[in-house]
Amino acid sequence: MTQTLAPDIPRTASRRVDWRPWALALGNLAALAAFAWPFLAPAAPADAQRAVPYIALALAPALAVAAALALDRHVAGAKSIALLGVLGAIGAATRVLGDSVGGIEPVFIVLILAGRALGARFGFLLGLVTITLSALITGGIGPWLPFQLFACAWVGAGAGLLPRVRSRVGELVLLAVYGAIASWVVGALLNLWFWPFAIGGGSSIAYAADAAPLVNLKSFALYSLATSTLTWDTVRAITTVVGIAVIGRPVLAALRRAKL
Repeated sequence: MTQTLAPDIPRTASRRVDWRPWALALGNLAALAAFAWPFLAPAAPADAQRAVPYIALALAPALAVAAALALDRHVAGAKSIALLGVLGAIGAATRVLGDSVGGIEPVFIVLILAGRALGARFGFLLGLVTITLSALITGGIGPWLPFQLFACAWVGAGAGLLPRVRSRVGELVLLAVYGAIASWVVGALLNLWFWPFAIGGGSSIAYAADAAPLVNLKSFALYSLATSTLTWDTVRAITTVVGIAVIGRPVLAALRRAKL
């Protein structure tokens, strides 16, 4: 009795590891380090002020790489690109409108709801598009822009990374709490890049180049509380919470239908 042997079938190489999420994460960690430079690279206030434009320029290629990596097959489709353009224009319009009233910035509502409904990568890209468009409209281009781009991109991405909630009411509560926290955190982050040279030395809230990181962290917390957290950022948090509570459910439903 003869035995028929099946022909050898060449085994394919092991599945390729998708390196894009890791590269995207590393790029965002590098951007976070750029925000936190006062605690990582002490400098005299005058030197710090001269260095900030170079830090901002260094973030520009990181932004380009991050955007390219975020545009994977789930985001690069024609429908997603169209949604990105429409929502980016809406977000930019709400941001320009909010600039006229201190702290009332509805743009976070757009970023959070879109990031939640359409995914973290879409939310990340929407943050970049929204802030870029609004900066072009208002002429708000300067060393602060790359920091604003990353901060708002993180707001949209973070909404997409939140855990799933079965209850619709529970989901809105989760998004509202996230929106309030994001408002305060982003406010603090955007204070970091100019804090070392914002006020003179000798104050309890001033940056000290020779101080320990924990001492500077305490000074920065006091500075942020006094200048934005209790005022501008809190108004932004209230605006975001109210906006999500009022329009969150229908907007999420509409965006999820558009995603299909």
